[in-house]
Amino acid sequence: MKYIWKLMLLPVLALPLLLTSCEEDRDSNPTLDLSHVGELFTLNVPANAANNTYDLASAETLTLTCSQPNYGGVPYAVRYYVQAALSQDFASFKELTTSFTACKMGVDARELNDSIVKMFQEANPDTDYPAEARPVYLRLRAMLDGTTLGECFSNIITLPNVLASYQAPQAELLDQVYVVGSSIQEAWSSWKVVPQVYGLEGNYYTMVYVPAGGMLKWGTFNNDWRGYDRLDAVNDNANAGISESNDGNSNIVFANGGWYGLLFKATIVGSSIRYELNIYPGAAYVIGAGAGGSWIDGDDAWAMTAPSDATGQWVSPAFTASGEMRAYIKIPGIDWWRTEFTLFGGNLIWRLVDIPNNWAESMGADYSVTVSPGQKLYVNFDYNTGEVK
Repeated sequence: MKYIWKLMLLPVLALPLLLTSCEEDRDSNPTLDLSHVGELFTLNVPANAANNTYDLASAETLTLTCSQPNYGGVPYAVRYYVQAALSQDFASFKELTTSFTACKMGVDARELNDSIVKMFQEANPDTDYPAEARPVYLRLRAMLDGTTLGECFSNIITLPNVLASYQAPQAELLDQVYVVGSSIQEAWSSWKVVPQVYGLEGNYYTMVYVPAGGMLKWGTFNNDWRGYDRLDAVNDNANAGISESNDGNSNIVFANGGWYGLLFKATIVGSSIRYELNIYPGAAYVIGAGAGGSWIDGDDAWAMTAPSDATGQWVSPAFTASGEMRAYIKIPGIDWWRTEFTLFGGNLIWRLVDIPNNWAESMGADYSVTVSPGQKLYVNFDYNTGEVK
């Protein structure tokens, strides 16, 4: 149906005429015709666009010109919005914040630059924007200024050679990462903290149980659903039979069930952080005064016994002397005291400070657990809880 409205009946639309860059109409009784909003209006390709390289980070503005949308041949005041895409189908695009009311527009080059870089990074996580010219596609969205009427779009133009760049803030390594999975606490809903290895920035460790065929994901925050494809490398040092799920979800699949020590390693590369995952046989030990005075890292005599699945508790050998409890998850190649833990309120507390002598001195008496001969340490590494009894 064709909609033709008399301008004198719509005072709100009695808007100023556009600049002389748009075609004028002196009709004494203009009419607003919205029947053409489905038609494309013309966005002109900048002169010599095919031969120019647009360096947006160095430029101030990019000049665009267009014809006015067809609202019945009358140059009503129109507001134009610039949209940019990295593919000609405009399946994904960004609309610039700055808008225009003239058919000749000085588009802020920096704003366009940042929109292009952001689109690329959203489509290519953990990847720096390439330092090379690439095509960028532009179109305009228009509507009658000050109203919600007459929305229409221009044709799409191509700028074949556009250089964009962005100096992102310096990437910073996190204090912790997370894992979630089919056998971690509440399946696929509990994000288990993976703490930093004490004194080794960018290294994160935990202990998990995964049954045969079980799956994991990981993330840098809760609900950050990263999978196998977001890891630079996966090093299976435990014969876990690691693979990527073939269901399109990129889950980390364990062919063989068991307890595993996980060590994530993060490295800053440019403005992004790259991660690798190292998988080891699950192991935990007690050490020190309660362990007969042994301070041997990885002493088999003081290895904790693993349960058959995630619901059970790891159990230490009986302590043979009184003293402060010292215990740790063993990650090969890392000193025991970097992955040490204590108990506080029934929960495991990971070492985050220098402890030259003991927990009581460095953290306080509440973080120091005294053991007696015959007692044992019991730990649930799924929920990271424990007790001595």
